[in-house]
Amino acid sequence: MQTNASLSASQPCLPPHLYLELSTALRGDIYVRGTTNFDNHTKMFNGDIKIKSLAVVCPSDVQSVSRVILFCRKHTLSLSVKAGGYGTAGWAVCGDIIMDLIRFNQIEVETPTTTGGFTSIRDVPPPGSKGKGRVDPLVTDRDWTGRHRRENARQSTSSLASQTVENFLHPERDTSPGSRRSVGTTSPGVPFPFASRAAVPQVSRGLPVSNRRGPAPNNNNNTITSARPTSPMASRGSCASHPTRGISSPSPPVSRPEPSSIIDADPFGYLEEGFGNQHPTIPSTSRLAQSIPNSLFASPTFLNSSQNILTYATPIHSQAYITFGAGMRQKDIDQFSAANPLEAFSLSGGCGAVPYYVPFAAHPVGSAVMLLGGFGFLGRLHGLSVDNLVEAEVVLADGRIVIASEKEHPDLWWALRGAGSAFGIVTRYKALAYPVPVVFAGNLIYRFHRATAPSLIRHFRDCVKGAPRELYANVLLTAGPAGQDSLVVIQMCYIGPKIKGNEFLQAISSWDGERCLLNEVDEKSFLHQQDSVAQVLRGKAGNKWFIRSALISSLPDDIISKTVMQFAETPVGCTWLFELAGGAITNASGSCLPKSQRAAAFNVTALHQWDIDFEDPRCITSAEEWLFGTLAPVTIGGPLPSVSVSLNNNSEVVAQSYYQFLGRQEPPSRVIACFGENWARLAQVKKTYDPTNFFKNSLWPLNDKGELVPPREHEPEHIRF
Repeated sequence: MQTNASLSASQPCLPPHLYLELSTALRGDIYVRGTTNFDNHTKMFNGDIKIKSLAVVCPSDVQSVSRVILFCRKHTLSLSVKAGGYGTAGWAVCGDIIMDLIRFNQIEVETPTTTGGFTSIRDVPPPGSKGKGRVDPLVTDRDWTGRHRRENARQSTSSLASQTVENFLHPERDTSPGSRRSVGTTSPGVPFPFASRAAVPQVSRGLPVSNRRGPAPNNNNNTITSARPTSPMASRGSCASHPTRGISSPSPPVSRPEPSSIIDADPFGYLEEGFGNQHPTIPSTSRLAQSIPNSLFASPTFLNSSQNILTYATPIHSQAYITFGAGMRQKDIDQFSAANPLEAFSLSGGCGAVPYYVPFAAHPVGSAVMLLGGFGFLGRLHGLSVDNLVEAEVVLADGRIVIASEKEHPDLWWALRGAGSAFGIVTRYKALAYPVPVVFAGNLIYRFHRATAPSLIRHFRDCVKGAPRELYANVLLTAGPAGQDSLVVIQMCYIGPKIKGNEFLQAISSWDGERCLLNEVDEKSFLHQQDSVAQVLRGKAGNKWFIRSALISSLPDDIISKTVMQFAETPVGCTWLFELAGGAITNASGSCLPKSQRAAAFNVTALHQWDIDFEDPRCITSAEEWLFGTLAPVTIGGPLPSVSVSLNNNSEVVAQSYYQFLGRQEPPSRVIACFGENWARLAQVKKTYDPTNFFKNSLWPLNDKGELVPPREHEPEHIRF
């Protein structure tokens, strides 16, 4: 029998006898090295990764996940797990065998039961099964044919966040009438047309997202016409009670944009397996957020109301539950939420509908954010993603399939929410979702000048001090349009209407040290807002990425001044972010993320990207010097400025951050610092559930003997670092 080491070194792909054994056990697909599908399934957010894996498996059910684990253990093969491909460290593609969870694409929404509870995952039929109720743990039929992600509904692109911002950041793009789709005539004061409302949702059990496509243009020449929105419940005389299972909408034909236009619009579109069966571009609506199907508005007379707030629908339920497979990415789930609102009451009479959203980090993230932190626009109001997970279906290192929750496997449940990828493979999630009828959100963009930027950042800091939980805000220092000055971008997102959020915009925009180049803050759908960070980052396919993050207790004037001076010397492609923390994040408990981190005032992040062939050590050192030098006095835990990306077993805890920002080549001390006072307990739970460290291709910084290991032992080789 060949050992794992000799097998990996001598074979370009999985040997035939192992391929046969694995294919017999697996319900799904296997792609070996050298095939197009192998290349597609190993694409990552970070282009600076060498793939040495033997094969990719795409299981279609949880039993197959278990069998793949047992197969790998039997043949001493390492396993890595991919659920989106957005991580920069490359853990997802580091194993001899890569498991892509893309087939787990079922999703459904339910309202709370009469007692406020929910239907357990064990009572929800998994993908491929029939009927309701508890499902037999052994699935024996093998007539399944896999679907690729390209058969899923196409993601709305980052340009949906704001066409105004897109035009500002990309002035070189041709938007003449001859090169783009006609969008119809707009009303005065409204930059973009309103899409027609979709039909009333039909009640059914939750289906894979591939069967939940959004609206298409209603004629044959791809012209979107302006139409007054109609409430999905408007034709009913009274509000019907809502079912507690999944909702789906009819699936009209979908237009197929040209691939080149998709690539231009979506900086992360290269992670798609293909461009077929895609959503048409939904124009960003700056006033009323009515471009999404089954939108939030209770009354067809909304446009005629002088007090728009009076016609917003009032949610019937304060929360709902969304169950989704691990193959669903944040944007998949957000699109489902937008297309499947729940019934609500209107203050102006009649019935309406409101979409419910899971608190995710902004695009682009995969489902694993539910295990690894997850700070997004809803975070200050509802907590991190991990705080809103209520149940998970987990496959353990010994192949057992368990349901983890507050009542079942409580130690595993505690560890999953913050370090989950090191403890098992989660195949299905159940999470809380909250009504978000509308957000008042957008960007204020200023030119970056060394002389004035410190004043602007101080002004931002003072404006958001003591802000309510409904307000999310950040300030970014980032590159400008090609060949132009760098920018200071302030992003705000008030979870509510303009009438309530406008006071914060007025305060922030009152700074007069520089002319504001662009102010496009207005009422929007939350679906559009989720793309705003990706739009500003402007990622490029195949770039190298380096991300570092820290939590700080305050933002004093001297650190602001030093930050501005340092950023002025960074290479092009660097983005530095100050993100207002606090709010509901500070109150949550019961996960392995410690209270000390949750008390931070700001989350601070350096996001650096550069061309794969570009060599400049400042792309790395500038981030390290800023976070571990300049910010050291206010970093929670007190980092040592001498610590760099290389391993130093004698170093103290150097920084603390939510795991969602852990990147490549992280020293073990920095990983351990993420869990602070909870580390000792976390290590003990690891010994209980994964004593041999089978899930080593993860953040976990120890080997099976409990010894610290350098990042290179559980990360793939990087092309150039």
